[in-house]
Amino acid sequence: MKYQIILFTIYSIFLTQLVSAQESNLDAFKNLVKKQWKAEGKWGNGSVFKQETIFKYDLHNTLVIAKSKGFTNQEQTEYGWRNHGIRKFDKTSKTIKFWEFDVFGGLTQGTVVVNGKNILYQYQYGDSLVTDMWEYVDDNTYNFKVGSYENGVWKQVYLETQFKAISL
Repeated sequence: MKYQIILFTIYSIFLTQLVSAQESNLDAFKNLVKKQWKAEGKWGNGSVFKQETIFKYDLHNTLVIAKSKGFTNQEQTEYGWRNHGIRKFDKTSKTIKFWEFDVFGGLTQGTVVVNGKNILYQYQYGDSLVTDMWEYVDDNTYNFKVGSYENGVWKQVYLETQFKAISL
């Protein structure tokens, strides 16, 4: 019986450390969870950008789930749940990967780069490498940019606005 208790204790400690290690790889999202993030702006072509996003940890903090509201038709007359995203630390490549599924049947996937408190999503869009940056301002504000970002320099910006938090 003592052997089983010792074995169980060791297993519990190992599992706790494993979950903590996995969680720490997604720590960049800690400030985003338990808040609703809202932003409005205009794309470079003049169309309206409006989005609300909620982030949460899931599966023992090994995933970050993002659910976003936005326009759900091309005419931008209907607003509702538009995207469902997943962020996960990939042990093999030692990077955070993301997958974003949208109401139109699309999938955007790429990598997440954490630079201090800034979070950059990088992905292919046609022939272009696109970056979405959540630039930390304070615990309730992020500057948000979408564009072509190379070697720390914005070559072209397609959207620039701010996400503001509302506590849930």
